[in-house]
Amino acid sequence: MGAYTHLNLEDVDDAAVAFGLSPSLEARFARKPLGSSALGVSREVLAPGFRVPFGHTHRDQEEVYVVVRGSGRMKIGDDIVDLAQGDLVRVSPGVWRCTEAGDEGLEVLAVGAPITEENDAEIEQGWWAENDPSGS
Repeated sequence: MGAYTHLNLEDVDDAAVAFGLSPSLEARFARKPLGSSALGVSREVLAPGFRVPFGHTHRDQEEVYVVVRGSGRMKIGDDIVDLAQGDLVRVSPGVWRCTEAGDEGLEVLAVGAPITEENDAEIEQGWWAENDPSGS
């Protein structure tokens, strides 16, 4: 691979389609298409009012989420954080998180490092459940 890679996120496959979450969610994971060995980058676009149906955590990876447009909320551990355009949220390794779009939808970029050869992510379906008193 050369000294740099240039691509457009629209040219990266939408993983949400394969998981049956489209059109409520668009999820484009660009680490492999970029040829990155040190960090991951992805874009998630959530339809208005949509909550990602699973939470996730990383054993080793720290992530920063950048709210590109829209608004919503993010459950981080036991906390609920309101999100607005321009917000940055850093999440440490080992902390569970999940996002939910507001009335106008939500678009976030996520950047994480370090990347390891094995997938360090753990996923739990329904982690932020509808009847969760901390944010349903």
